[in-house]
Amino acid sequence: MGEMVNCVHLKREAEGLDKPPYPGELGKRIFENVSKEGWKAWLGHQTMLLNEYRLNPIDPQARTFLESEMEKFFFGGGSSAPPDFQPQ
Repeated sequence: MGEMVNCVHLKREAEGLDKPPYPGELGKRIFENVSKEGWKAWLGHQTMLLNEYRLNPIDPQARTFLESEMEKFFFGGGSSAPPDFQPQ
């Protein structure tokens, strides 16, 4: 079992990530403040964003958008689904 972190997404203590999941300062902040469960929630949300906005993850603009949404998801007011998104 990994180190415990006070997860900013779950708002409780949970098992931390094994390594930074993203490069740079944002990756370091996520590693220090997000649990494995919180990261898994982001991956699901990111998949929805990729699909709903039909983003190409190789496109630099799409990557910038996703990074911005990731920061909002964990450290801002939250990342929202597109206005016309209907969960199944």
